[in-house]
Amino acid sequence: MAHKSLTDFILDSACLAAEQTLLDQRLFMATGTQYQALMDLLEPPEQSNEGLRDLFSRKAPWEAK
Repeated sequence: MAHKSLTDFILDSACLAAEQTLLDQRLFMATGTQYQALMDLLEPPEQSNEGLRDLFSRKAPWEAK
């Protein structure tokens, strides 16, 4: 029916399923209220975080010593 070989049909189907799975992980549906709540969480001024400051002051394990 699709005028494809079985291999092509299976590969196309697998690629489509993989694409849908990835798209499902990147698309978030939210109401206006939910969106505003997220924006309110993201917009306040940053706060000092000693743990992050310490982490970013260290060399990465893959950097030359």
